[in-house]
Amino acid sequence: MTLFDSPDFEGHEGVHAFFDEKTGLKSIIAIHSTARGPAAGGCRMWDYSSADAAITDALRLSRGMSYKNAMAELDLGGGKAVIIGDSRSQKTPELFEAFGRAVDSLNGKYWTAEDVGVSPADLESTRKTTRFVAGLEGHAAASGDPSPVTAEGVFRGVRLCVERALNRDLNGVHVAIQGVGHVGAYLAEKLHAAGARLTIADVNQPALEAVAAKTGAQIVPTDAIFDVEADVFAPCALGGAISAATLPRLKAKIIAGAANNQLADATIGHAVFERGLLYAPDYVINGGGIINVAGEIRALEAGGSFDGDWVATKLDRLALTLAEVIDQSIAEKRPANVVADEIARARIASARA
Repeated sequence: MTLFDSPDFEGHEGVHAFFDEKTGLKSIIAIHSTARGPAAGGCRMWDYSSADAAITDALRLSRGMSYKNAMAELDLGGGKAVIIGDSRSQKTPELFEAFGRAVDSLNGKYWTAEDVGVSPADLESTRKTTRFVAGLEGHAAASGDPSPVTAEGVFRGVRLCVERALNRDLNGVHVAIQGVGHVGAYLAEKLHAAGARLTIADVNQPALEAVAAKTGAQIVPTDAIFDVEADVFAPCALGGAISAATLPRLKAKIIAGAANNQLADATIGHAVFERGLLYAPDYVINGGGIINVAGEIRALEAGGSFDGDWVATKLDRLALTLAEVIDQSIAEKRPANVVADEIARARIASARA
């Protein structure tokens, strides 16, 4: 199968491979669409099993960013970068400077930011060789850590889903959270403050213990999170959590979390719907972070300061968009991910017209 025949290619405008012999950089930058504006999406560093696996991840994440940015009503297209390597042992400032040169060679078609395996310090190195970097501190346009904004959007989404599916508020609702990294931890605190009961799982034991100490959450082994008798399952780790193997194990009535690409493949959305579960499409519910980043890009392009009120207004609109998707899904008796995909594609197509 060629790249163009891949089901994940789906009309990508460009897929760029970069290699730097001096630093060992191996990177893929996928640009799905620039119809709404320059492509924007984070850079992920991961020890992929093969170059094909890295390309597939970049394609899926890039397309997801196109849809996410469209649903958040941002003047941005979708793109994503991946760096092949172990983020724990193969990082150097020089590698991220080389990555910056790769980004800069695209002449503003792609803005990068932080993602899994990449830190603000790494992006400071990238900033030395390109200006197309968002998510840094120390300047007037700086947006700060996007995690709290992402968590706020996901919290609102969980609350909405509970209202629609269970006809109640969050007090006493049992939420099983898979992954308590930055976003998952902030989400846990917000849910706890709203009266929810929490069960959590993560490979990071210190992170688990910190969240449990703050929220009283019960800790379970990572694989056991799928079997918890909860009202809500909140995937907040890496993608593919909802699969043919894990879906039958879920006891929850709602799937709503912060992770990207939560469905292992497109057919799982239909299976979720057939089981009577309410699903909040990931790229809609978790759009708060990119809204925050977009606020920084907007300020950088204008040479101005970060406008928190603009971000707050966009976050309010995002909540309304998620409500529209869920209500349309319920009214038309169709999977929510299908409804969201159709709306996102229509918005992108309209921008191309």
